[in-house]
Amino acid sequence: MTPPLILGAGPAGAAAALRLARLGAEPLLIDRQQVPGDALCGGFLSWATIAQIEALGIDAAMLGGHRIDRLALFAGGREIELPLPAPGMGLSRHRLDRLLRAAATEAGVTFRLGHAVRTLTPTAITLDDGQVLDWDSLFLATGKHDVRGAARPRDGADPELGLRLRLPASPARQRLIGGRIELHWVEGGYVGLLLQEDGSANLCMAVRKSRLTAAGGRPLGLIAALADRSLALADRLGDVPADARVDAIGDVPYGWRATTTWPGLYRLGDQAAVIPSLAGEGIGIALASAAEAVAQWQVQGRDGAEPYQRHFGRRALLPLRAAAGFRALGRYPGLLRVLSATPGAAGLAMRLTRIADA
Repeated sequence: MTPPLILGAGPAGAAAALRLARLGAEPLLIDRQQVPGDALCGGFLSWATIAQIEALGIDAAMLGGHRIDRLALFAGGREIELPLPAPGMGLSRHRLDRLLRAAATEAGVTFRLGHAVRTLTPTAITLDDGQVLDWDSLFLATGKHDVRGAARPRDGADPELGLRLRLPASPARQRLIGGRIELHWVEGGYVGLLLQEDGSANLCMAVRKSRLTAAGGRPLGLIAALADRSLALADRLGDVPADARVDAIGDVPYGWRATTTWPGLYRLGDQAAVIPSLAGEGIGIALASAAEAVAQWQVQGRDGAEPYQRHFGRRALLPLRAAAGFRALGRYPGLLRVLSATPGAAGLAMRLTRIADA
């Protein structure tokens, strides 16, 4: 049997490679980055995601993340704070991905780093150096980045963009954010904020392209404009350097899920289901898809891809719908008061956005 290929060494790809290697499958893991950076989203690990990481054999104590036990919601000048059902943590993708890559290396995974995949067909991939690799089973785990030949559908009218800004550690942000994950609803989208293992703050934003266009196409200009309308957001941002780096990705199909696939092609993570980042379940979906896909592959090989994709698509439906409903709260700020006054409502909302066990 041809060894399986994995495209993308983020949480989904690394977890799949690790599980495949432990089955003796000798997978080849390909990624465009030699060293993992900070991906656009994924800074929050829920209690459920931490358990998934421990199931891979990685001790949660090794993660070293910033403890998060409360959720703060800001909309229409209102602010409410709710306890999480169980503590989670803020952890940079750089650290998480390094730990997962190290575990995969220890399991015997072969890496080919520093190479991007240019095209994908039902039988082969072409790398950026022109090399063509045939495949029998392929695990597509390229996150929010599509591969030519297997792209997800795009919203051409006013697509959503993802933006990320890392803010340095500061006493003010430590005091204001502390052990909370914060969601600030803004015109055309939302902003998420949390502290990470080194005290830095991760700002992740999803907005319509029209909002960025209105800001002259400048991400920092958009962030400044949003802060002008929100004192709470302005207090947390402080003085952002004019040369601060903002990572961005366009046409993110939030709410999309795969229900079909090619023979042998297992879609993982954001290539399987794209949950709005405010749910804090992107890493959970990545790890859950890897576990289910490898389990199906172990039984059926390449023939398991289509039943896996159908089943995982059904499994992801409730979290995606719950996250979409949660996102709509920003349009009705009065509902925040109802949410805070209803016992157990916040915990239920958080649980509904978690991916259920297979």
